[in-house]
Amino acid sequence: MFSQIISLLLQFAFIFNIVFAAVVIFSERRNPAVTWAWLMVVFLIPYLGFILYMILGLEGRKYRTFANKYRQNQQMLSSIKALGLSGLSFMNDDAKEKNIANFKNTLHVHHILDLLFLNSSAGGGCLTQNSRVDIMADGDIKFSSLLNDIKNAKNFIHIQYYIFRNDILGRSIISALSEKAAEGVEVKLLIDGTGCFTTPKRIFKPLIHSGGKLGIFLRPGFFRINFQNHRKLCVIDGHIGYIGGFNIGDEYMGQVKRFGSWRDMHIRISGDAAKELGLHFIMDWNFVKPACKIEPSGKYFPDIIDNNENADMPLVQIVSSGPDTKWANIYNGLSKMISEANESIYIISPYFAPDENIFESLKIAALSGIDVRIVIPANPDHPFVKWCSLSYLGELLNAGVKCYEYTEGFIHSKLLIIDNIATSVGTTNMDIRSFKLNFEINAFIYDHVLTGRFKEQFYADLKNSREITVTDYQNRSFLQKIKEAFSRLLSPLL
Repeated sequence: MFSQIISLLLQFAFIFNIVFAAVVIFSERRNPAVTWAWLMVVFLIPYLGFILYMILGLEGRKYRTFANKYRQNQQMLSSIKALGLSGLSFMNDDAKEKNIANFKNTLHVHHILDLLFLNSSAGGGCLTQNSRVDIMADGDIKFSSLLNDIKNAKNFIHIQYYIFRNDILGRSIISALSEKAAEGVEVKLLIDGTGCFTTPKRIFKPLIHSGGKLGIFLRPGFFRINFQNHRKLCVIDGHIGYIGGFNIGDEYMGQVKRFGSWRDMHIRISGDAAKELGLHFIMDWNFVKPACKIEPSGKYFPDIIDNNENADMPLVQIVSSGPDTKWANIYNGLSKMISEANESIYIISPYFAPDENIFESLKIAALSGIDVRIVIPANPDHPFVKWCSLSYLGELLNAGVKCYEYTEGFIHSKLLIIDNIATSVGTTNMDIRSFKLNFEINAFIYDHVLTGRFKEQFYADLKNSREITVTDYQNRSFLQKIKEAFSRLLSPLL
């Protein structure tokens, strides 16, 4: 009798799991590939599938939670415009068109004017030319520079990271920030609740006791793994900014044995584009800390004197995207870059699971004779994602794409370079999670000289990489093929 009751309960749970999950999944009006991937999870893991969906796939709350943030962002942009501050993203449409038109006759950007306009009109990224950009691919250089700029801060430090470890580097950053807060400098630190889930909050006490402020973006919960704030940026005094892939932790300095040498890509911006970074920080901060809002003023958007060498400076656009934006801005920009390439497309991404549009565009580019090269880590931090990446690379190899595995430690760069003209660097991985679910931010840079420097760094990374040949891929083991096939089916959920 007891066994019959248990059997009935299991049958009921099985039917309820499938029916209810199917109703919820279809009601979300997802991309069909995503819907089928979730249904497969439900069938393969009948009792846990629905729970996994509730944790990893539920999107219904996104529209309620972040619609308000979108409205707040727009209201803030309007208020900044009304104040007549040194404006960037808060220009009206006519001003944005004029901003792009100013560069219309610039020879080296002429054939990508539509990309500039896309990032401006839809992505909100004003095109600036009064900024210097320094490339930082090494943790020692990046964090040494950051600590130096923090030390020299006069007015404010706004710093935002997805991961902030309780280790040597993390504590040194907190110590530096605490010293400046004690001096009376405004210090605000914003971290992501999920990315810093294991970080004990006691490490931030010295900062708070010194007068600094801490904000936590969406504390994690049982039903909240998506919608992480993956942005990594710092703005100092409104004219110095950092953006890229480095988080705060000893592994990013190559001090963790599991990963060994760490390769990443960050940039330091000095000039007008730093104010764009500051704008995005304020939007995120005001959403997280409504009782401690930052009121826009000239303090945060100072006038920056044009440099006499302005003509030699790169054109820069700062573009953000996430559940609080109307469009998938960074995805659109990256997709447009790929379609605009005439000679070469170079990509580095630790997680490579593109959607169908970018995947097909890369194949078409390679088949058209464009030099397409992609680098992923040989030593992944998530094997499941590595198998998925290889499944895509295998098909791209047949189209003529050159694929590589970085073998000198771990590579975490998020980099896209086209021709000798444009580079995108920031926090966005080549996967659905970055494109659709996370809060991300990238710098789009248009300049012959600077793009050449990014390409030099790309070639340097190739020297520490192993090329994946068609023969290598065809000779992979049967078990590897099974892993890739299964991972590929679930790629829309990554």
